[in-house]
Amino acid sequence: MPETAPPSDPAAYRPTARTVPTRARERAAYDRELVHALLDEAYICHLGFVRDGAPAVLPTLYGRVGERLYVHGSTGSRPLRMAGGPHGGTEAPGLEVCLTVTHVDGLVLARSAFHHSVNYRSVVVHGIARQVTDTEERRTALDAIVDHVVPGRSHDSRPANDRELAATAVIRLDLDEVSAKVRTGGPNDDPEDTGLPHWAGVVPLARGYDAPVPADDLDPSITLPGYLSVL
Repeated sequence: MPETAPPSDPAAYRPTARTVPTRARERAAYDRELVHALLDEAYICHLGFVRDGAPAVLPTLYGRVGERLYVHGSTGSRPLRMAGGPHGGTEAPGLEVCLTVTHVDGLVLARSAFHHSVNYRSVVVHGIARQVTDTEERRTALDAIVDHVVPGRSHDSRPANDRELAATAVIRLDLDEVSAKVRTGGPNDDPEDTGLPHWAGVVPLARGYDAPVPADDLDPSITLPGYLSVL
């Protein structure tokens, strides 16, 4: 599997014109550990690109392996085909994309309508997505996508066979031009509004799981795996 170039700063991503926000710059962060944690905690990303001159954004699953994100889909998927592959011994130009993930941690209710907000943690990744053609890397990517949803699941399920691999395309996006943005705390009401007779504060949101529901045709002798009991 091709190696990712070592980062110039092991602790942080380098800010660029596209990753420095024009508003609330104090909320931006470039710490690698934070970015990785936010990516690993989310389930769904939104993949943005330009198709036929118009913007398109697709929600999809993904997986992270080190400094790379992987997205999979049908070989007939437009963005995956646009990402291309090697041609005549050279790599195709790839597809320029913007990938985002967002966690909503709370609803921020202010006394004024203008200052209502949400507490959130987000990541934005800019870069060139390229189709993965190396067999070993594709299998690693698909395992990572399965384990991203439920860690350990790839070793407790049948791997894709040759027919399924042939019908599945994978694109790779290197983590190079990346930023995180985080809002915490309560409402930012104007001083003159603090005496208004309206409730203000934060309604926290938390992710939760119900008890796993077995498939109707599951052999009753098969017990719940340990990695599901800790969700």
